[in-house]
Amino acid sequence: MSPRDVVITGMGIVSSLGEGVDAHWKALTAAKPAPVMDPERFAPYTIHPLPEIDWSQQIPRRGDQRQMETWQRLGTYAAGLALDDAGLKDDEALCSSMDMVVAAGGGERDETVDEAILNASLSRNDHDVLLNEKLTTELRPTLFLAQLSNLLAGNISIVHKVTGSSRTFMGEEGAGVSAIETAAARIRSGQSSHLLVGAAFQTEHSDMLLAYELAGFLHRENWKPVWQREGAQGGGVITGSGAAFLVLESREHAERRGREAYAAIGPVVSRRSRRKAAPLAGDLSAMLEALSLPEGPLMSVSGASGAHEATVAEAEAMAAKGNIVPRAFSSLTGHLKEAQFPFAVALAALAVHHGKAFPAFDPEKEAAFDGKPEAVLATAVGYHCFEGMGVVTRA
Repeated sequence: MSPRDVVITGMGIVSSLGEGVDAHWKALTAAKPAPVMDPERFAPYTIHPLPEIDWSQQIPRRGDQRQMETWQRLGTYAAGLALDDAGLKDDEALCSSMDMVVAAGGGERDETVDEAILNASLSRNDHDVLLNEKLTTELRPTLFLAQLSNLLAGNISIVHKVTGSSRTFMGEEGAGVSAIETAAARIRSGQSSHLLVGAAFQTEHSDMLLAYELAGFLHRENWKPVWQREGAQGGGVITGSGAAFLVLESREHAERRGREAYAAIGPVVSRRSRRKAAPLAGDLSAMLEALSLPEGPLMSVSGASGAHEATVAEAEAMAAKGNIVPRAFSSLTGHLKEAQFPFAVALAALAVHHGKAFPAFDPEKEAAFDGKPEAVLATAVGYHCFEGMGVVTRA
């Protein structure tokens, strides 16, 4: 043990399964864990929608709620849950010195303005003039046709008074991996003593689905678990709305304030493989070796998205290792994009904390796991680029 070990002392998670760690633990450890889906609203695509949320529980001012769209409200809400869970929400001194790392996408686009531009372009040939006209009259105050990525961190600072240093990463699953990796490195180096890290993704917006479907990644058939979508029409990704924020502290800082930790974050590795140049499974196997995983059966909370190439490669790499028993949580929550790796780490921490493995989310493809998980592997292999893995252990 070291005073600079990275421990998790608070978690705020939201998905179609509910909100908070207790709701998720109950849903994921049920005898037959079941997904919550909506196959109609964006047919032919299925999504995993958000549950009903009383935003005022974490964002009390109506004015703050109104100026955020759902993506920002969701992240700010989950951040508040994490701070509450860590016992920091009302500690002004610790919040003011708390650093923050956020993984974010480009935000929800203003679909009304997008449609107005496209409709006007059908009857005009001066598209350059048209675009300038619309951009000078229809832009949001943020000077963008979507929400700026760092606005999520800004709103968390305003609402929850987290006012230490702040940084935002963009880049789908890779952003979430980099956020956790950077946050842990800051604590290990002594640059931060306590830190808020996480991400949110809101899929119930046409432009979010469009980004996947332009490259043919979305699953079009009836719902299937992640590992069973290979060969399906279209892609294998079914998206979900959700968020995961974690409070990380150095062991010394957590012990000084008498806070028990859920778990500790061990090594985290990441890379961006040249997937067309070499088999992805080989690169993933190399990452597994770099982690120096413990011997014996090891549960993996897998962020596999269902995307055919990436998901098959992850399954091959874990099978080759021989002792890894996967649990692909996207079968139940949907793919959470930037929030995928923070969510995987949170679920891994829950399993370690309770000393109990999750039952198979896909009984046909996932083996039973007997025993008490002392360490859990968390993964997020990007649906088209970037790979990350980390180990969560007992604190």
